[in-house]
Amino acid sequence: MIDLPRDLHRRLREVAARRGCSARQIILASIERTIEQTETVPPRRRLKLNPPLIAPAGRHIDLSNERIYELIELP
Repeated sequence: MIDLPRDLHRRLREVAARRGCSARQIILASIERTIEQTETVPPRRRLKLNPPLIAPAGRHIDLSNERIYELIELP
């Protein structure tokens, strides 16, 4: 059972009467149409974060790979 506001229910029945069908048929057709439209919508593109949306906080440390290897003791 669907709980519809009175005004919406009245308008639904008016449309159904003009079309010569039941309110149930209109509701089912609307649901099917919505599902079909949803299935055919292509997925959104992913958000690109280059450059980042929010600037990084703190200071920027500029290290090269060579300098990092100098600072880290490897076995």
